[in-house]
Amino acid sequence: MLAEIESFATALAQASRAAPNTVQNYRRDLLSFRHFLLDRRAALDPSGHEVACKSIEADNIRDYLAYQMKRAKRSTVQRRLSAIKAFFRHRELRDGAVNPARELRSPRGERRLPVVLSQAEVVQLVEAETNGAGPASARDRAIIETLYSSGLRVSELVGLNWRDLDEELGMVMVRSGKGNKDRLVPIGEPALDALKAWRREMPIAWEPDGPILTNLRGGRLTSRSVENIVARRIAAAGVRTKITPHGLRHCFATHLLDRGADLRSIQEMLGHASLATTQRYTHVSINRLKQVYDRAHPRA
Repeated sequence: MLAEIESFATALAQASRAAPNTVQNYRRDLLSFRHFLLDRRAALDPSGHEVACKSIEADNIRDYLAYQMKRAKRSTVQRRLSAIKAFFRHRELRDGAVNPARELRSPRGERRLPVVLSQAEVVQLVEAETNGAGPASARDRAIIETLYSSGLRVSELVGLNWRDLDEELGMVMVRSGKGNKDRLVPIGEPALDALKAWRREMPIAWEPDGPILTNLRGGRLTSRSVENIVARRIAAAGVRTKITPHGLRHCFATHLLDRGADLRSIQEMLGHASLATTQRYTHVSINRLKQVYDRAHPRA
């Protein structure tokens, strides 16, 4: 099996052009499966020192998954099964070998509720200062305001150009969402004011087709840079809840729902293809409603 794993990893890197991290993760997951089989003395070849791929059965894989479910996160188990499925699919296509993983299903993913800040904590975050006065401070505030005001993904935010912003209508055209679907999203006055303040402070002259968010040398800001800016601002604000730029998207949706916005409108603004994806925010609001009830009702 070891030679087969190396052959699969090579094919994955060359023919499929998979990312190096993907190849490494799949290789590591398959080696983990092999070690499990060796420890259990399962599906060994006649020498008794190696696993024979042709002897592996679906029950061997099920045993491995059950073992992993007790020790690893569900998302990790899902990835390891994906590696096993890809491995046996490769052998099936290459040699016509029996695929023992064909009928196996991945365990259901864990449904975690989004972490959101309170409205007061968002104000703390907006008002926090990390760079004093100047261009960097103006830009960082514009980032926080826009993420919270429009619920953009960080990739969508850094992809915005000034032409995408309609200041009269108070709308922003999002062009880089999932599925390459354009959508118009409202943007609030505080966020617009913050963007205008940043534009006045920009170290280089802005252009309609130029990026809204840049570093201080004029290059388009990266998603990683935005993540670092938000992390610094969280620390400066003294907000205990650790949150990412994507977390501000969760805050946007949850606070809209708390104040009476309908799910369908929130779905459109977030750019979700399915309403089911948006519905998870109802669970957050219901949890808050229960907390308020438990604190306030004399016979809760």
